[in-house]
Amino acid sequence: MRILIADDHGLLRDTLDLWFRHEEIEVTPTEDLDTALAAIAREAPFDLVLLDYGMPGMNGLDGLRRTLAEAKGARVAVMSGVASRDVAEAALEMGAAGFLPKTLPAKSMVHAVRFMAAGEQYAPVEFMTAAAAPEGGDTFADRLTPRERQVLEKVGAGLSNKEIARALGIREPTVKLHMKTLYRKIGASNRTQAALMAKEAGLVGAFRPAEPPQGAPRARRQGS
Repeated sequence: MRILIADDHGLLRDTLDLWFRHEEIEVTPTEDLDTALAAIAREAPFDLVLLDYGMPGMNGLDGLRRTLAEAKGARVAVMSGVASRDVAEAALEMGAAGFLPKTLPAKSMVHAVRFMAAGEQYAPVEFMTAAAAPEGGDTFADRLTPRERQVLEKVGAGLSNKEIARALGIREPTVKLHMKTLYRKIGASNRTQAALMAKEAGLVGAFRPAEPPQGAPRARRQGS
C-alpha cells in the first residue's frame, strides 16, 4: 500500500511515517498542499492521500476539493486536531474517504487507513456523536426522522436493504438514501457500526412496523 501524507508538522509526519512503515505501508511525506499535488501529479497513483486540514494551501476544504479533482483515482481523507464535526461532515459529503482526528491511537489510525484504502468511508463514532450532541441530553435517535428510525431499527435487526424496503413498503433506492443520511446523523461509518449503535440505544424492536403499502396483502391471522 502506498499513501501520501501532507502535513506541515514535521514531528507528526515522522511519527506517522514510523507507524505506517512498521505496518509495511509505504509513505510519501509532504508539508503543504502544493507539494502534495505536485507529488500526486509526478508519481504513480497512491492508494490514499491524507491531508492536514490546517496546513498551508488548504484554505479550509477548498484544498480537499482540489485534491479530489487531481488525485488520479486515489482516495483522499482529511485529518485535524482542531476541526469541528461540521467540518468533518462537510468533508465526507464532498466525497472524502474519511476524517481522522489526530488524537486517534496509532493502531486505530493504521486500521482507519487500511479501511479507507479498501474503499470504505471512515469517521470515528465517538468524535462524530460527542461533538454533535447538543445541550439537553438528547440521543442520536432524536435527530432522526421517524422513517430513518424505522430503517435503523431494521438495520439493527439484521435486515438487508431489500428486506427493509419490503418491510416498510418503500423502494430499495429510497432505503439507500435513508441509510446515507442516517449514517451522517449518527456518526456511523458503515452498516455494522449503525447496527451496533441501534442495539446499544435500544432501538431494535422499539418501533411499530410500518403499514403495508396500499394494495399489498396483509398477513392473515391464524384461524382466520
